[in-house]
Amino acid sequence: METVLEMKRITKSFSGQTVLRDVDFDLAGGEVHALVGENGAGKSTLMRILMGEFPFDSGRIVLQGKEQSISSPARALGLGIAMIHQELSPVPEMTIAENVFLGREPNRFGVLNGKKQEQQTAELMSSLGLSFDPRKKMRELSVAETQLTETAKAISYRPRILVMDEPTSAITETEVRKLFEVIRLLRSRGVGVIYISHKIDELFEIADRATILRDGSRVGGGRMADLSRRDLISLMVGRELTEIFPKVETRIGAVAMSVRGLSRRGEFTDISFDLHAGEILGLAGLMGSGRTEIVSTIFGEREPDAGEILVRGRPLRAGHMRSAVLQRIAFVPEDRKIMGLNLAGSVADNLTMVVQGRLSTAGIVRRRVAAKAVNDMIDALSIRVASAGQAVGTLSGGNQQKVVLGKWLLSDPEVVILDEPTRGIDVGAKAEIHKLMSGLAAAGKAVIMISSEMPEVIGMCDRVIVLHEGRVAGELTRAELTQERLMTLASGTVKT
Repeated sequence: METVLEMKRITKSFSGQTVLRDVDFDLAGGEVHALVGENGAGKSTLMRILMGEFPFDSGRIVLQGKEQSISSPARALGLGIAMIHQELSPVPEMTIAENVFLGREPNRFGVLNGKKQEQQTAELMSSLGLSFDPRKKMRELSVAETQLTETAKAISYRPRILVMDEPTSAITETEVRKLFEVIRLLRSRGVGVIYISHKIDELFEIADRATILRDGSRVGGGRMADLSRRDLISLMVGRELTEIFPKVETRIGAVAMSVRGLSRRGEFTDISFDLHAGEILGLAGLMGSGRTEIVSTIFGEREPDAGEILVRGRPLRAGHMRSAVLQRIAFVPEDRKIMGLNLAGSVADNLTMVVQGRLSTAGIVRRRVAAKAVNDMIDALSIRVASAGQAVGTLSGGNQQKVVLGKWLLSDPEVVILDEPTRGIDVGAKAEIHKLMSGLAAAGKAVIMISSEMPEVIGMCDRVIVLHEGRVAGELTRAELTQERLMTLASGTVKT
């Protein structure tokens, strides 16, 4: 295969700190090359250099044998390089069609041809196995639907090189299968794909080669066929990581929360279950099954049309988040950046967000007490920060997720709802979050976990409620959990 890209001895520093050190990377047309490493290893920085978003200090970029200067994303697109960023940035008030063709709208004599734009978008979506309405507003889409739309937008540029940064972080197994079909189609057409993912199993399924970065340096790589899962993880984290799913068997206690006949028109119908102290209960299902809508309704972000929620036998006031917090329910949302954190705020500000009243006297924060609470939580969760005053937006994804968890743990919750708790974080941080979840259950907390990763559901849950099109399709105990059974119920093939 022809080499379409060579990045040679790329070095980059920010404020005197070296984040990339003499990194080599190459890509052939018609191959999928995985770029692997923990958060902070330098993967995204290397790709943003390729896209012209950052200048580099030294090194060379060679495209099809010719050295190139890439000074902007527009220049990169002109050279046939497109990227799907992990952090999505659609224009919420635009339609899907307007978002896909933003800046290159089809027109005739300077007049926008909206009908043609929608038709081209529908054809593009259809070619990817998607059936999204091109006229639908971006703000109406779920995180998974937004991810797939951004993927379609990148492919619409017909790139020779496509960079995919965590493209499956917010989509379910069914959508992953669709995406992999698209990637294989692109590979057959000679497109070189650079694939960044923390999901190790995916890499062995879709990638031909891998390059591993650690602390800004290339530490290994080669053909996927020659690498073991253990080798890959060890190179990434610099140590053996034997327990990715450190599930601890705990004593299941009394009912902590009961949900009875919960319904919300157009989203979910007649949802009933009990959640026990010491239990990790999974909610599984495909995109559109109603998982996130159910837990956000439990937490009071939206109001149900019918049903009731009891916490330790006491009714929870529907549609009121404050009531949920007072009844000691914590909710870690799927999109930590938008709903879980104040990115401009400090680690300390974010950690104390929920417990300001508890740390204050007559409206004045007791600084010494607050500082101790913050520092204790930073230590307990091993949050890697320069200081408690560091802005949360500068932390890695794994450390940001720990801050969201820490914010709620300071409130001493009895029920902890985790929606995609390890989405977009590296394998080392993922193992730490899993250990924390097991610790919560062992301490008698009742935990609900939503995850699009079936190995995570199987590895961490005591029991799983499987949803299909907004209804309970079945329930599986830990002993019954298999990927085949989960998918059979989630796809609606069998209802029990």
